[in-house]
Amino acid sequence: MRDAVIVEAVRSPVGRRKGGLAGVHPTDLSAHVLRSLVERAGIDPAQIDDVVWGCVSQAGEQTFDIGRSAALAAGFPETVTGVTVDRQCGSSQQSVHFAAAGLIAGQYDVAVAGGVESMTRVPMGAAMMDQNPFGEAFMERYGSFPNQGVGAEMIAEKWGFSRTRLDEFALLSHDRAAAAQDAGRFEGQIAPLAGVGADEGIRRGGTLESLGQLKTVFKDADQGGVIHAGNSSQISDGSAALLMTTSEKARELGLTPIARVHTAVLAGADPVIMLTAPIPATEKALKRSGLSLSDIGAFEVNEAFAPVPLAWLADIAADDAGIAERMNPLGGAIALGHPLGGSGARIMTTLIHHMRDNGIRYGLQTMCEGGGQANATILELL
Repeated sequence: MRDAVIVEAVRSPVGRRKGGLAGVHPTDLSAHVLRSLVERAGIDPAQIDDVVWGCVSQAGEQTFDIGRSAALAAGFPETVTGVTVDRQCGSSQQSVHFAAAGLIAGQYDVAVAGGVESMTRVPMGAAMMDQNPFGEAFMERYGSFPNQGVGAEMIAEKWGFSRTRLDEFALLSHDRAAAAQDAGRFEGQIAPLAGVGADEGIRRGGTLESLGQLKTVFKDADQGGVIHAGNSSQISDGSAALLMTTSEKARELGLTPIARVHTAVLAGADPVIMLTAPIPATEKALKRSGLSLSDIGAFEVNEAFAPVPLAWLADIAADDAGIAERMNPLGGAIALGHPLGGSGARIMTTLIHHMRDNGIRYGLQTMCEGGGQANATILELL
């Protein structure tokens, strides 16, 4: 039976908005990661059947099928194709799902899954150009233009999260990321470029008092608003990629698999609150896999806004306090940043390296996505 295994995973550092990667064209950023991936794996890129590449804001420099452009810019043979995927924030996690499905179905023998976003050079929402992307029927059904920040406020209200609780979680994300960076936990997964060798978003020495000075963005504080820049994911630039094949092909090519894609699912939920689908996606993944929460040694729940992982934790792990320690153990997007189309692959790269470093058999990753969707993936260490 064919399977889908990951034999290498690499990422760029995550750059801050207008930071060290701001001068790098997103195609060149992608190409750097692709070159680093095949160099580390020691594989001839001519073996690659397709580059499945996530990107959300497909406008300006990120148009014209950046997946194909990136493969060519990386110097891959012209025979290597590329396709660009948009499942909003989960785009490059979906790329992994598509590549895995292609491998298992026999359409691919070797594939690259990953993604990119240069949020400095192509601002979030640039593809909409002040237009309504939803149309009349959608607006008649839901009555409002969905906004993720407003959705985060709705989650905080529904689950009863105070601003203090959200800010405490944000500080924990930075503390964990700083500790991981100081311990060199990210070095093996990062391919430096443009003089940037480490993630730029990690802030040290933050306090509840300093976060308390930040103005809420989506709802006034005197009206109960709790979401601000400090407890939200950072606008970032970055890219990540994973080399995938089958166990049989890996043996043929002399490659050593790191992890197998054990289970890959999707879930949909309310597109207005938008950010709660990781909860049913996780439930679906566990049910389909036959695994229990106690089997999972590491969880990655994207920190789009602090209420998202906290709501996930409250509903999924209400009776298991130990899961909080296993969720985002190296920090998350609040500290590391969230380069939209590249985030799924960035998170999975970090998860795979963490699993290998610590001998963790099963890891689960899930992300909220625009439109009220979520991917969930369970990986098995080999």
